[in-house]
Amino acid sequence: MSASPTARPRRHLMDPARPVRLVNDVSLTRVQQWVASVLTVTTVGHLAVGLVVAAFALPAGHTGGRAGLAVIAGAFGMLGVAGALAIHRRPIISPWLLCGFLPGAVGLALVAR
Repeated sequence: MSASPTARPRRHLMDPARPVRLVNDVSLTRVQQWVASVLTVTTVGHLAVGLVVAAFALPAGHTGGRAGLAVIAGAFGMLGVAGALAIHRRPIISPWLLCGFLPGAVGLALVAR
């Protein structure tokens, strides 16, 4: 059973005469930006939380080292948020930047206890 030559091609199949379909580049770019920014924030966020956990692996007498690791965790968190803002071409200096310091602030609060 072969299709008749005058039959319309199915839209979901690739046509060998026209192998490339037109793609909405604006929506594709937006999706790529969101994927890249989510990956950036989660990867750097895991690094920041790992630094806070590492602060508690230090002996109890090293409070300065624990606080230092918590501050470094906050700095990495801020860099992650700044990276996401840069991916979306937003101003890097914004209130969202304070969200990046959240792991460090929680780490400092726990270390100070």
